[in-house]
Amino acid sequence: MMTVLYVEDEQNLALIVSDSLESHGFSVVHKGNGVEALAAFKHIKPDVVVLDVMMPLMDGFTVAEEIRKLDVQTPILFLTAMTQTEDVVRGFNLGGDDYVRKPFKIEELIVRIEALTRKNGYVSDSRIYIIGKYKLDTHKSSLEFEGEVEKLSFREMELIRRLFESKDRVLPREEIIKAYWDNNTYFTGRSLDVFISRIRKYLAADSRIKITNVRGVGYMLTID
Repeated sequence: MMTVLYVEDEQNLALIVSDSLESHGFSVVHKGNGVEALAAFKHIKPDVVVLDVMMPLMDGFTVAEEIRKLDVQTPILFLTAMTQTEDVVRGFNLGGDDYVRKPFKIEELIVRIEALTRKNGYVSDSRIYIIGKYKLDTHKSSLEFEGEVEKLSFREMELIRRLFESKDRVLPREEIIKAYWDNNTYFTGRSLDVFISRIRKYLAADSRIKITNVRGVGYMLTID
């Protein structure tokens, strides 16, 4: 699994971005200031660094400069509201590999992270999940069974992935709804039930796989 060292001092934004990256298969280590970020880099040796610039204790430019003294290969992506040309130039001159301006869309951030890590020779196997006799490819959003490939919507693919990662444990309805729907209304709950029924059909060819409805709590995927 690809490890992202994500450095951001704005806690609300950090929580949203961390959750989004994790839901797309990344392992995220979040730090809220430059000093902690540099210490974490030395300890965990991440696959990519996503770095805010304006931070307490040590700014992002200084962090990047210190990282480059230790490591010249790990990609560094600046994620910041500092958009003046001189700031962008300085970031690249200090060893940055990419520069994303706030506000941004999470899809853009993910694409840029993947592009940087591919360039650096990293091939993520976290996109492939073997679920019984099925192969779930989260990059292609597809489910394969004995050579037959089913294309999935993003929600279908994410629900299967999330259920599998919580295998043998109950995945709460509220957690699913919060992640993939806007609010917890009656209609949202009904939509979730429809998606679960659809996923059961997708996985029906392997009788060992079961998705159990734990009434009033959530769903649990098991493989006998």
